[in-house]
Amino acid sequence: MKKIVIKLFSLFALFVGVASCEDQLDINRDPDSLAQSGVAVSTEFPTAITGVVGAQGSYAALFGGFWSQYWTQSNAANQYKTIDDYSILGTSSMINGLYRNMFDALGDARNVKRIALEQENWDYYLMATVLETYGSQILVDFYDKIPYEEANNTAILSPQFNDGPAVYDLMIADLDEALSKDLSTSMGETPAIDDLIFGGDMSKWVAFANTLKLKIYLRQENARPGVASSGINSLLTTDATFLNEDASLTQFEDASDKSNPLFESNERQLNVATNLRASTTLYSYLLENIDPRLEAFYEAGSPLNQGDYNSAAAPSSIAVVNLMPTTAVYLLSREESLFMQAEAQLKYGSDAIAKENYDAAVIEAFSKFSLAEVALDGMSFVAPGGEYAYPTSGSEQAKLKAIIMQKWVSGFPGNGFDAFFDTNRTGYPEKSSVAQSSASYVPGTLAYPVNGVTGGKFPMRLPFPSDVRARNSNAPGNVALTTPIWWVN
Repeated sequence: MKKIVIKLFSLFALFVGVASCEDQLDINRDPDSLAQSGVAVSTEFPTAITGVVGAQGSYAALFGGFWSQYWTQSNAANQYKTIDDYSILGTSSMINGLYRNMFDALGDARNVKRIALEQENWDYYLMATVLETYGSQILVDFYDKIPYEEANNTAILSPQFNDGPAVYDLMIADLDEALSKDLSTSMGETPAIDDLIFGGDMSKWVAFANTLKLKIYLRQENARPGVASSGINSLLTTDATFLNEDASLTQFEDASDKSNPLFESNERQLNVATNLRASTTLYSYLLENIDPRLEAFYEAGSPLNQGDYNSAAAPSSIAVVNLMPTTAVYLLSREESLFMQAEAQLKYGSDAIAKENYDAAVIEAFSKFSLAEVALDGMSFVAPGGEYAYPTSGSEQAKLKAIIMQKWVSGFPGNGFDAFFDTNRTGYPEKSSVAQSSASYVPGTLAYPVNGVTGGKFPMRLPFPSDVRARNSNAPGNVALTTPIWWVN
């Protein structure tokens, strides 16, 4: 497999303009090559953001898109067969790349956090903590165990791995500690253009932190119901603010090293625009509901059954996934925040508020493709010919299914990894008991890949990278990707 290299550091040059000649904003200096205190927080923080976005938006997005069955490997290419048929090993450059690049970005975030603490710069301290938590949750949910307490400490060459529950507790403690700081007393630099997400608006970072806490608690519902219940109820009863807009990087250009990382890695760097083809799973769900997002997600053609990369169908007849160079990368979108709030209200609060959040989330998801008007019909949501209305008279399980199914669709194209985690947590989308070639296949159910090699078992994690196990004596041994991680029911 060709190694994918994601370079987004040059993005910062787009925003600093003439100020880039100043020493503080010299992007030709690599912060990783400097002493940990030898760089201004306003210089290193955008490096942390673009590093997290690069790792999430390429490697994590590719794994997520396959395992949430947004797309499948083309029958005219070979690039991602091992992801699609579940044969991928820890030796894969994709697995090593996600782990290595994300930890490199988290090293920048943690250095900003360390310097900010010394300076009592509570603005950067909160921002860096949120970014650290965000990237760490992606890693621990893929790998189950990661270094956290000793991570990115240059004095520790073989950091200890913390298990999943410990990482989750540490993330909550870190977020709470950062949120406890009085931002009005923050010293030193004030975030502005270097904050590529919110432009220095700290109220939005507070909301981002609270929304991350909600995600962390929701994910523990099966494994630690008491922890989840206590945490979610605390957020709801204290009127914590949640994100009401996208936490995203939007400043991409249609140019080398400046475009959306999934487009950059899958199309520009590989020079192949047809690797990813429409999976029957999502395609059939959209088609069944006559959902107009079908034409936004995929180019013309028919879908390919999941994992059927040996299909004899003419490649020209199979729909290609529609990726764009300027598509934003969403760390946490407004609709994801609203869907999570809907789930929390459904289980711990008000069903009426759950419906309001769900309705707003569906509108937002359609709005991303300029299609909000087709989502709204009076007080109900419909894609012409198929109902997406909140099942007000249904059971709690029916309501949860509606929330998670619409959340699944809304993650396309770059946030399929969160949909993958949701499937392992909630069971939605459900898994099909028949092949997609069967007349009884139910649109939108996850199908075991035609060429799958794991005996009908679906992936639950990524195996630990081989280069990490080779370098770190404390790294866990091989773990099969069908082995559930700690919070899976």
